[in-house]
Amino acid sequence: MKVMLKLVLDCDPDAAWRAIRSPAVLREVAAPWLGFDSLEDGGFPTVWPAGPHRVDALALGAVPVGEEVIDLSFPGGLPDGVRMLKDGGGGRSGVMAGITHWNHRMAISPDPAGSGGTLYRDRLEFSAGALSAVAWYPTWLFWQWRGLRLKQLAPTWAYDIGVDAEIAH
Repeated sequence: MKVMLKLVLDCDPDAAWRAIRSPAVLREVAAPWLGFDSLEDGGFPTVWPAGPHRVDALALGAVPVGEEVIDLSFPGGLPDGVRMLKDGGGGRSGVMAGITHWNHRMAISPDPAGSGGTLYRDRLEFSAGALSAVAWYPTWLFWQWRGLRLKQLAPTWAYDIGVDAEIAH
């Protein structure tokens, strides 16, 4: 099954790039429907590096629904100005393990209309086996919520050159 978003965010691409790599932003865009607690030593980093990151998923921010691995990579070979984050992780236990395939990609680039904003493209491909068709609609609804929250939060994101220069790309 596929779920996609295509939005123009009211922030510059560098700020959007940092935001989509931030565990804090993940938690903000998922709330109140889902919450996440880190299972890693030291908790959540400020910005996720590539690699696997174990989390507990919490329905309504409080009810444990299983462990998930957020397995991040940053594909290369993209057109100029495009940056991509890929999550190839997925559920490992509980309800989350019902999703048997997870391929989530988020791409950031300057808005081609020249607004100074960011073109944000988001594509999720997932499978829940025989329950995929049943899982599609709630997943689509949740993705619409995420899109709304991203649009609401984007104007508050700032790119701090002193802090972020080493993670900009």
